[in-house]
Amino acid sequence: MEVKAVVLPINRSSKNYSMVCGDALEWLKKASHHSIHAVVTDPPYGLIEYKPDQLQKLRGKKGGVWRIPPSFDGCQRTPLPRFTVLTEDDKNEMKRFFWRLANLLRKVLVPGGHVFIATNPLLSYLVYEPFISVGFEKRGEIARTTQTLRGGDRPKNAHREFPDVSVMPRSCWEPWGLFRNPCEGRVQDNLRKWGTGALRRISEDEPFKDLIGSGPARGHERKIAPHPSLKPQAFIRQIVRAALPLGDGVILDPFMGSGSTIAAAEACGFKSIGIEKDLEYYKMALRAIPLLSTIKTEIGGLSGR
Repeated sequence: MEVKAVVLPINRSSKNYSMVCGDALEWLKKASHHSIHAVVTDPPYGLIEYKPDQLQKLRGKKGGVWRIPPSFDGCQRTPLPRFTVLTEDDKNEMKRFFWRLANLLRKVLVPGGHVFIATNPLLSYLVYEPFISVGFEKRGEIARTTQTLRGGDRPKNAHREFPDVSVMPRSCWEPWGLFRNPCEGRVQDNLRKWGTGALRRISEDEPFKDLIGSGPARGHERKIAPHPSLKPQAFIRQIVRAALPLGDGVILDPFMGSGSTIAAAEACGFKSIGIEKDLEYYKMALRAIPLLSTIKTEIGGLSGR
């Protein structure tokens, strides 16, 4: 990514995390083999919604591929991308993008390293197929129960004619694909050598589960990081904690956005690396991560900071 007249560092490090303003695929091409232990990320899975022209429309509140909801009770709702407008060419571009991403992640992840990747019920197959095709093992799907404004609408310009009809169901969950880089031998052997291959339990008596209740990020977190895809710390810390079964290793978020994954890793005391291509979101993450990481949460019976 070409960056001009930048008045802040393009690479930023703290004790536990590093931040890079640049293209994730280019960074991954140069990353060391077996240098990452887990990936937790919410990528631009429609791709076109984070292209410069669409970001400009979003920031100017002009819509484009973004749906700008009306304010409610004095609160401006978060914009949502309209994935139903994607063409077949857009979808094929998605497949190619995620195939390249999955190939690069296979090389940098240690054996047994997991990938948690957020997606959308309409498009998840375009993300999952490339990961499986390059050799990742699909280990399940995390259902984040959260109600958005997607779906549930009556036919456009015919809502009075068909008042009892919805074009598609109202979305009440967000799928997170869970993939694993194949282990070296048995899981127990991989855990001993690499510290990966499994998921950290919530407690001795309670395993990590594939259903997590989570509303949208609101209030204080949204003021700190007004990113359209911000994930609340109470949710993302559960994912981050599960990703390193022995609590040791490096977590990568190649599509950092405003830094919620990196903040969660910082709150859990883990090392992490965040990459963000858009300069405005990178600046937002610089400010937001130290603040988000200190927010107190209660996660699955575990106290955050």
